[in-house]
Amino acid sequence: MRIKPEQLSADLQKGLKPVYFISGDEPLQLGEMADGVRKSAKKAGFDSREIISAETGFEWNQLAFTADSLSIFADKKIIDLRLPSGTPGTEGSKALIAYCQRVPEDTLLLITAGKIAGSALKSRWFEALDKVGVVIQVWPLEGQDLIRWLQQRMQQRGLHAEVEGLRVLASRVEGNLLAAAQEIEKLYVLYGTGNLSNQQILEVVADSSRYDVFKLMDSVLSASINRIFKVLSGLRSEGIASPIVLWALTRDARLLIKIKLALSQGQNKDVVFKNNQIWDKRKQLVCNALNRLGNSDLNNILVLSAKADRQIKGQEQGDAWETLLAICLLFASTPVMAYTD
Repeated sequence: MRIKPEQLSADLQKGLKPVYFISGDEPLQLGEMADGVRKSAKKAGFDSREIISAETGFEWNQLAFTADSLSIFADKKIIDLRLPSGTPGTEGSKALIAYCQRVPEDTLLLITAGKIAGSALKSRWFEALDKVGVVIQVWPLEGQDLIRWLQQRMQQRGLHAEVEGLRVLASRVEGNLLAAAQEIEKLYVLYGTGNLSNQQILEVVADSSRYDVFKLMDSVLSASINRIFKVLSGLRSEGIASPIVLWALTRDARLLIKIKLALSQGQNKDVVFKNNQIWDKRKQLVCNALNRLGNSDLNNILVLSAKADRQIKGQEQGDAWETLLAICLLFASTPVMAYTD
């Protein structure tokens, strides 16, 4: 059974399932949901807990051995299986399927995993877990979802802020919920419970935004000019290598050219998107970019990308980061004549 992260608490109150699979790349949400499962299990008498980490070299027969072994301390136990890679591999898939086919009594299997690929959702091991237990996928919080999370987190500490203050906090900690939780604790320690002014939040909260090239590409495809400047500046200040940024930009430029060609040949848009791994969350962004950019625009982007590549390699004078900004602005259909000489 698949549920959303915010549904877990209510689901646990209805009774425990034999298996919980929680995956994602947001450590705070992942850890807190796993804690919620463990606390509910402990209240239900699951006093024994064994931790297994399926890292390189892990022998998957250990899962069956642990499930079959009796604890001398308690009748009920939790098997806490850590799956850092997000995928169990061939042997792990067999082990998980076998486990689900014969779920041990008085045993709760809690699996925490890294982000899983979309293809894994149709795998036999995933379907086996989904059939007998609860499956939760954790996604990074953005926009109004992040605002709501911050508001709820502050309310838990007896803190209240205006919408503008919440937006300030969100902009400072975007992409890093652990930093957000720490900043809320800092506000609580400094001011106690009650209402917070926007100025108090501005003075206390550090800029803990965590960016990656994928957030940059979302900004570029959506033509969000202010966000492009902020994310690109964040990448540079965090020491992200310029070739990685260039790779992301050229990859999406070539992808848009490829999609445009396929669509011009009369191919079905849904099929083209599927073949190029454009999933639900990116479909609208890609559609916007396709409508906004012509073939000449995309070719100009590739030409400017070649210039950035030469600058990165020291084969041409100029600041590669300025050229990368120019490429981003071309994606956003913003004139950048000063950079294209």
